[in-house]
Amino acid sequence: QVQLVESGGGLVRPGEDLKLSCTANVNIFTIDAMAWYRQTPGNQRELVAAISSGATTIYKDSVRGRFTISRDIVKNTMYLHMGSLKPEDTAVYSCAVGSRAYGSTLPPPGYDYWGQGTQVTVSS
Repeated sequence: QVQLVESGGGLVRPGEDLKLSCTANVNIFTIDAMAWYRQTPGNQRELVAAISSGATTIYKDSVRGRFTISRDIVKNTMYLHMGSLKPEDTAVYSCAVGSRAYGSTLPPPGYDYWGQGTQVTVSS
């Protein structure tokens, strides 16, 4: 059973940066694909970024160039560095482990495990 714990959320002003962490209780070297999603009330969860075991990355169009996804296999942690934040980035951000059945496919067609989410609020 993989457990994921997100941290790093909070309240920031527009234009500021924030770095989210997603720490797993297993060696993420064995995980083929991981992703960050976000969700706002009344809306569907949307993919923000994903990363494969080979370090291939994909991004939602509206965050490309501002957000960076990465992972540290020594710390068993995936990160989302969010730069130049905008009010429309406000959401609950969750990390997920792609289903092993799909290998390194990005975006992962399915997920086996999810974190509990962390709130990011961008407001002046």
